[in-house]
Amino acid sequence: MSRLDHSPTARFNYQAARFLTSAPTLATCPPDSGAEVAFAGRSNAGKSSAINALTRQKALARTSKTPGRTQLINFFTLGDDTERRLVDLPGYGFAKVPESVKLEWQRHLSDYLQRRASLRGLVLVMDVRHPLSEFDQTLLGWADDKAMPVHILLTKADKLKSGAGKNALQQVRSRLREWEDLVSIQLFSSLKGQGIEEVHQRLDSWLLD
Repeated sequence: MSRLDHSPTARFNYQAARFLTSAPTLATCPPDSGAEVAFAGRSNAGKSSAINALTRQKALARTSKTPGRTQLINFFTLGDDTERRLVDLPGYGFAKVPESVKLEWQRHLSDYLQRRASLRGLVLVMDVRHPLSEFDQTLLGWADDKAMPVHILLTKADKLKSGAGKNALQQVRSRLREWEDLVSIQLFSSLKGQGIEEVHQRLDSWLLD
């Protein structure tokens, strides 16, 4: 393991992550073997920035000032280990595309979440200032149907003072109490590097499953 990896206790070297392939549909995804963790979230929630922070790479996941640019399912391997993967799912929310295209994205996203056997957990990224959108809750419903564990990152925590961030965290926990057996939640900041080790530990537990 690289001594530069963010988490000295991490089982996997997330800094070694590299792009594998992009897929527009479930049928074109890599072989459904091994274990993978998917990242999902609103187009402006900071999902790509979170992946880049967790892998200590500036451009592994593509970021854009135009929300909704990620229109494919993007797969990353952890170095040469193609049986352990991180997956960047299409963003949802503010993409300036026709409604028919949004519905097509949603269908492929649903197919992936419901039918991908190697999926071990879902990291759901939400802006701490605007959590639990309608589609966030739809994703939680899909996860609940499959008994899929979800780890929520309340991103951009650096935008709030400490007390306000803790209050936001507690409010989200209270609203998701019915799913507490499947859902864990934390504050996260890509800019400050806050919460990275905690996420690495969660990823380790899923990828080793």
